[in-house]
Amino acid sequence: MIENYHVLCDDGIARSSIGRMYKEVQAIFRYELGLLGSKVRAYEGLVLSRSTVIKLVSCCPWLLVGGVNSEFIIVLKRLKGLGFENDWIGGYLSGKSSYNWKRMHDTIDFLEKVGYSEEQMVSLFKTNPELLFEGSGKKFYVLVGRLLKLGLKMKGVLSLFLQNPQILSKKCAKNLWQAVGFLFEIGMKVEDIVSIVSSHVQLLCSCSLKGSRTVLRSLKVGREGLCQIIKEDPSELLSLASKSKINSMEHVTCQSPSKHLEKTTFLLRLGYVENSDEMFKALKLFRGRGDQLQERFDCLVQAGLDCNVVSNMIKQAPSVLNQTKYVIEKKIDCLRNCLGYPLQSVVAFPSYLCYDIERINLRFSMYVWLRDKGAAKSNLSLSTILACSDARFMKYFVDVHPEGPAQWERLRKSLP
Repeated sequence: MIENYHVLCDDGIARSSIGRMYKEVQAIFRYELGLLGSKVRAYEGLVLSRSTVIKLVSCCPWLLVGGVNSEFIIVLKRLKGLGFENDWIGGYLSGKSSYNWKRMHDTIDFLEKVGYSEEQMVSLFKTNPELLFEGSGKKFYVLVGRLLKLGLKMKGVLSLFLQNPQILSKKCAKNLWQAVGFLFEIGMKVEDIVSIVSSHVQLLCSCSLKGSRTVLRSLKVGREGLCQIIKEDPSELLSLASKSKINSMEHVTCQSPSKHLEKTTFLLRLGYVENSDEMFKALKLFRGRGDQLQERFDCLVQAGLDCNVVSNMIKQAPSVLNQTKYVIEKKIDCLRNCLGYPLQSVVAFPSYLCYDIERINLRFSMYVWLRDKGAAKSNLSLSTILACSDARFMKYFVDVHPEGPAQWERLRKSLP
């Protein structure tokens, strides 16, 4: 055993690595004198440099058991066939990792079968060598599995990889799953998420996103409204949630000409001056096509508000039009028939239409209960109930009555 220890030392393998090799494969230290050295030199015979062989046997000591590992030879030949030098792998081997050469071979085979050209594979491995070397291709299979679990069919997964080879990169895959998580967090249905992933995967992979709560707070729009906006135009996800200000600005200025013209025409009708700073800011604030914005505007007019009044409301609270016609109608119906407030009350507080319907129902249910107990004034304004912080609401609408906290919990559990 001591003789074989010295053989490895003489070959240039670090003592710390030898200790690890002994823990993993003790059998190689019991070889007859000269056998271990010959096995190490057999890998040098594959036209690998001494430094590459040292890395190779240090992290994969089991390669020294039996003959030269056939799976390793296959991987080496496949990579060479793609134009990689034999020693290319040496730059990505780590003594802290172990490698499954069969899985690497299977990964290359799979990419070839789904239609990747040699040029695409070379570009992929050069740009993202970790796809092969970190987990021996395991991340690739994990990505496939997650897409299948999401609801895509294998044919669709393969088509995605072929048309968008960049999604296999570490950064793109991370952005993709962050975007999928974002869509789940805002309550989007699985079938809608699958549809967006299938048709807009390049968009989802392009940048990192803010958290869903941050986006909802900044837009003052409910989950349902945000879902509808993204379903109608998935590209809005980039401008609404991207962490990159540059990407968001480019999205505004590089929209399709027809979409830009529709929004501009709508804003001119609202009274904005063409090419003004206010116009440019408004183009960033309003989400959706021009015809969608007009439909939402008309919805408020048809509900009984004057056209000029609606224009002023929109300038005060642009996020009102970032919701679908359905959501706006639902909130107006809630205002009139559930809360018992007149439509004119939104004129003084148009931001009412921007709050989650869940927040509206919960807070007003608590207010009505408190009012019926004689602990709150009648006909408080919408802003008094909705606009205050959670802490302030708890202080003045929950804790103000002895039974308030218990009632609040009951409402939270009972309301959808």
